[in-house]
Amino acid sequence: MEILFEDFKNLDIRIGKIIAVEEIPNSKNLYKLEVDFGAEKRTAVAGIKKHYSLQALMDKRFAFILNLERKKLMGIESECMLLAADDGVNVAPLKPDKDVIEGSKVR
Repeated sequence: MEILFEDFKNLDIRIGKIIAVEEIPNSKNLYKLEVDFGAEKRTAVAGIKKHYSLQALMDKRFAFILNLERKKLMGIESECMLLAADDGVNVAPLKPDKDVIEGSKVR
């Protein structure tokens, strides 16, 4: 299904730096991430626990969508969503190949 370019332009995709990672009690898959977007900080709940250690995520920059409907997962409100490629075996968060500042827009 194709979407209109105007619809794509409405997506707010930005680069965020993970500044804190926490285990979520009783969850096999989820981490709570605190993400810095420069002008603001947000919480994300991401299902990447089986693929990444806490330390592997700290201080890394990844792409997040900010204007997706917020959801509560395991009692935590996720205010943005980590974008990742998933081939059914591996999960790889999308990251810039150069250092860009927090809050940089993805176009």
